[in-house]
Amino acid sequence: MKDINLFQLGYGLETGAQEEDTTRGLAPANDSASPRDVFDEDREDHFIRRDGNVFAGTHLIIEVVDGHGLDDEARIQQAFRDCVDTCGATLLHIHTHKFSPQGVSGVAVLAESHISVHTWPEIGYGAFDVFMCGDAQPWKAVDVLARAFGTADVRVKELLRGEGVVSEAGVAA
Repeated sequence: MKDINLFQLGYGLETGAQEEDTTRGLAPANDSASPRDVFDEDREDHFIRRDGNVFAGTHLIIEVVDGHGLDDEARIQQAFRDCVDTCGATLLHIHTHKFSPQGVSGVAVLAESHISVHTWPEIGYGAFDVFMCGDAQPWKAVDVLARAFGTADVRVKELLRGEGVVSEAGVAA
């Protein structure tokens, strides 16, 4: 019975892959190129090139401390939408879940990656991840979240996802 949920989400039960994952990046039948050619310099790859470095995306670990409204599912969904708009990203889907007696978890799936959250409203804490590639500006989400949850105490750590790995794979800076 547990596999039915995976099926409804569009995942292959055998591999966990979605249909688009099994065909993306493959060369047409009459082309001798390999799937590795997704790193061709002429490809619009959405990698970030900054200060001579190439990486897949900026991943911010954002901690909202002494926040208000972290138990309000609609408020969290609106904060996701506001982050997407302010950061210049593309929203594909939002899914949230309200726990009992308190707490919300959720994700906003973006064309540029995702925003996720887990909250502990009883202590005013929200753990957000904002991961974006391409031209999106994830750092703009910090102020949006501070305003959305009424706090000046927002702590951020930045990870450059794929740093070193992407350039090792042959992507030019």
